[in-house]
Amino acid sequence: MAAEGYEEMSGNGELEESSATEASEATASPRAEMAEMSEENGGPAVAPDVSVRPDPVSFSMPPPAEDDEGELPADFERLWKAAHDNPQDFTGWTDLLQYCEQESHITASRRALAAFLTRYPLCYGYWKKFADLERRAGFNNKAEEVCVQGLQAIPLSVDLWIHYINLLLGTLDMNLPESPSRIRSVFEDAVVAAGLDFHSDRLWDLYVEWEKEQGNMKRAVAVLDRVLKVPTQLYNTHYDKFKDQLNGQEPEEVLSTEEYEELRTLCRQTQKAERAKQAQEEEEEERPPGEEEPATPEGTDSEELMQKIREQVLLRRDKVYQDNEGEVRKRWHFEDAIKRPYFHVKPLDRLQLRAWHSYLDWEVAELNKDPKDPQDSQDPQQDPDQAATEEPEVTVQPQVDSEGAAVAHDDTRVRILFERCLIACALYEEFWIRYNQYLESQSLEEARAVFKRACEVHLAYKPNIHMQWATFEERHGDLSEARRVLEALEKTLPGLAVVRLRRAALERRAGLLDQSEALLREAVDESKENPTLHAFFSIKLARLLLKLGRNPSRARGVLQEALEISPDNDKLHLNLLELEVSGDPSAEAVQECVTRALAAALAPHTKILFSQRRLQFAEDYSNSIASVLSVYEEHQKLLKELGGTKRGAENGDEDSEKMSKSDDGSAVAVSAEVAATMAHVPITTPPPPVVGADASSQAAYGGYSSWYQQPQYGSYGSYGSYGYQNTWNYNQGYYPPS
Repeated sequence: MAAEGYEEMSGNGELEESSATEASEATASPRAEMAEMSEENGGPAVAPDVSVRPDPVSFSMPPPAEDDEGELPADFERLWKAAHDNPQDFTGWTDLLQYCEQESHITASRRALAAFLTRYPLCYGYWKKFADLERRAGFNNKAEEVCVQGLQAIPLSVDLWIHYINLLLGTLDMNLPESPSRIRSVFEDAVVAAGLDFHSDRLWDLYVEWEKEQGNMKRAVAVLDRVLKVPTQLYNTHYDKFKDQLNGQEPEEVLSTEEYEELRTLCRQTQKAERAKQAQEEEEEERPPGEEEPATPEGTDSEELMQKIREQVLLRRDKVYQDNEGEVRKRWHFEDAIKRPYFHVKPLDRLQLRAWHSYLDWEVAELNKDPKDPQDSQDPQQDPDQAATEEPEVTVQPQVDSEGAAVAHDDTRVRILFERCLIACALYEEFWIRYNQYLESQSLEEARAVFKRACEVHLAYKPNIHMQWATFEERHGDLSEARRVLEALEKTLPGLAVVRLRRAALERRAGLLDQSEALLREAVDESKENPTLHAFFSIKLARLLLKLGRNPSRARGVLQEALEISPDNDKLHLNLLELEVSGDPSAEAVQECVTRALAAALAPHTKILFSQRRLQFAEDYSNSIASVLSVYEEHQKLLKELGGTKRGAENGDEDSEKMSKSDDGSAVAVSAEVAATMAHVPITTPPPPVVGADASSQAAYGGYSSWYQQPQYGSYGSYGSYGYQNTWNYNQGYYPPS
């Protein structure tokens, strides 16, 4: 693949090395900082012709140019269909692109590249291939449009900026007066967007060399002067070049007019003071008759004065250089620990993820530290391996400008690092969520833009971040956007139950109970071909109707209809039994419910629980002892049939209190609690064995936790937890011996 900054597909499909660095999306803050630096150092502060913003969601591919190509290559449709049938298969896309390149078919290549870059916009190498394709075909304007589209997706791509600039240099008529101005504006746009990146040295060097070729040494030195404040990998080479330019030419030719005049006046005053002092020391010495004190011709500057100006310039720049060197040194071990700063579909190892987290932790901590704190001036040396596993305790030193004044440290560095991280870690939800949390306290619109980029471009098939986006919108009062996000997610991932539940819960919280019911009922109707999922949604709908709609009759109807499709689903039986028991006492309804469950193909221990619950109901609500004893005898008979001869509890203590609530809140029997409860009641025979109850019941319930990922409710506990213990067994002769 075209790995961001390091790997690129060559013409024959093999990976080849590239000296490029990683690319990332830039924010508006770096633009403001670089514009300020430009004005400080005499650089042009003009608005660039090309406005490149980090909004990959809004970019659209340029329309294909007209060509005379005939039919598409033979295997194109097959490879095209394979890529679109499985858009997450990166290999399928690269196979398609390689085939189009081998066939040299411009129409097929356009279609394949446009579709691929819509899904994988961080692969800068393919943006370059697309631009080169249009240029070779003679469509220079289309080539420029492709570069602009790519830079909107990855504004921090140094390589793509250089490719775009070289494209303009090769296609523009430099004899026209507006051409140099346009090139310069694009350079300014490039250093504003990508100039603060740690690996942006090649871009700065190209800018300097181009200004030198234009014969404007002042602009070239002004660019060098600006980069002296940027902590980059080759920071020292920029200072060496600055000194070479200063020493190789007259200061007036390389310095801005304001700084030159200021230093010239200062150095002349210094010279006069030194000469006055020297004259005072030599005033006693007599000169030969007719000889006067030598004087510098009016209007000219001596070489001594020029040398003093150079010394003053370097004295000022030394302060900036030393501070910048400290910033580079503190970041160096973090940068060295990052082994893959470019985009790739292959997973990152745990150490790389930890390295990014450590770097982000440190950069955020730098923003919040007080530069006046003595401890903040420390700069401990740290091992690169340690940097990837531990958060360093280093602090930022205040930057100083050419006048020695402190330079404010804002959150630009943090944002730049987040954007760089979201290139290498674009497929990891945790970093997008972390960036959103950082931005949310500052700007809701910026935080919303991060969710939009993540969900609509890079993580279209990751449900968790989409649901967090919906929660974000609901929390900030935009219910319509929250609905839109969840609806779009459900279209992308149809059949994911948790999304439908989130939609229903959103409507319920908004007070639209009818809409919530409609969503669940629609899910019930659409899942009839999947009995397990149908039972799951039926239980959810029944509980909504019962608990919030206060309509037991409709809830009962939902469960009964579900039992017609899934007669052996023990969760449906348990919820229907709970509905009958918790409502108005009706022995007939409970008896019918238990009879239906005992006739179904349920696990033996589940049937025993139903029989115990019926016995408890008879004990609590029956009007005659004869009916209680009748139920008791049926329970004893069932125990014998299912392999046990245990006598039931004297007072029918085996009730729904011994059940725990499942992940969806329904009553689910827990055999371990049943066994614990049975220890508190007198028995005349050993209890029936309960083997593998938890595992079998979980399997019988269909593994609903895979859809509804919420912590299970704790169990109600045994009677002993309420302090009843054996006091309930006061009448141990209540039931006759079996």
